[in-house]
Amino acid sequence: MNRKVAIIIGLQAFLIVMLFWLLVFYGKDEFEALNVHDDDEIETPQRVITQEGATTINISAATQVQSGIYTTPLSASAHQANVSTYGNVLSIESLIELRSRYLSASNEMEAIKASLMHNKNEWQRFKTLNLDDKNMSDKAVAAALANVKSDELRISGIESQLKSIEESLLQSWGKPLTVLAKQKNAGTLLQALISNQSVLIQTTLPFDIAEPKANSTIMVAPTAAPSHTIKANYISPAPISNNTIQGKTYFYEASSAELRAGMQVNAITATTNKKSEGVIVPNNAIVWYAGKPWVYQKKENDLFIRLPISTDIEVEEGWFYQGTLQPDDEVVTSGAQLLLSEEFKSQITNENDD
Repeated sequence: MNRKVAIIIGLQAFLIVMLFWLLVFYGKDEFEALNVHDDDEIETPQRVITQEGATTINISAATQVQSGIYTTPLSASAHQANVSTYGNVLSIESLIELRSRYLSASNEMEAIKASLMHNKNEWQRFKTLNLDDKNMSDKAVAAALANVKSDELRISGIESQLKSIEESLLQSWGKPLTVLAKQKNAGTLLQALISNQSVLIQTTLPFDIAEPKANSTIMVAPTAAPSHTIKANYISPAPISNNTIQGKTYFYEASSAELRAGMQVNAITATTNKKSEGVIVPNNAIVWYAGKPWVYQKKENDLFIRLPISTDIEVEEGWFYQGTLQPDDEVVTSGAQLLLSEEFKSQITNENDD
């Protein structure tokens, strides 16, 4: 009896095991089919597409609003480029020497003019006395007239000397510095140059550079210390050109005790006459990827494309750019980083599919 019960129990256990494995075997396909169906239901939409080598992102208008993606039309702009040139600190020894000669001749001129006035008065007095019954001899009148003629000749010679000195000043130093050199009381600028509180710099600028304006400034730096910039104030055109560099020359003054006569300076910037047409790319439109700046341009209502740009020319509002972007083109100024992240997600998904 006990043996029959054991057999029955064994058969029941065997049937249970067989039924379990049948359920597992036939339920496997249905489970896999269910998983595939679920994956299809939660698949995210394909937003990143590559067409003709360009990667575009398709974002619906509703998603743009939800994600805070906004665009701004680009403004047209014209840019005058800055150029670098060279210059040298001048010795003003000849300027001081010509000034000294001019002032000395001027002082002599004043003394002779005073003598001439006295001698003219004497001559007139002697002549009057001579006409009055010869109270003054003809010889004395003649001598007084000779003194007048002598003074007039000396004045004529000094006038020629002064003119020659002035011409030398003009040829070497230009009109503004000549005017300063001829003044008896040295002005602020000339006094600063003479006392070495300031230095005179001659620059050579390309022929297409706009003429410097009055009261304009540039930045200069010694060639031995290019990062040590010093402001220089425009004075006037320089009449003598540089023997080694072709171009237009100008005088600038720099208030610096660190510069010395004979020093070379560089990094002098000036504005060209040529204007470049382009657009202003706002700062908040730029995203950095692979060490380069990019922007997302809105091509259609739902379509965005990433474009490389140049950030060589910084302006107050952002960056001046010449290239594929034109005025009124729309670029993403809010949410550009989200679009870049969307590109990365697409790349990761494609790698997983492989």
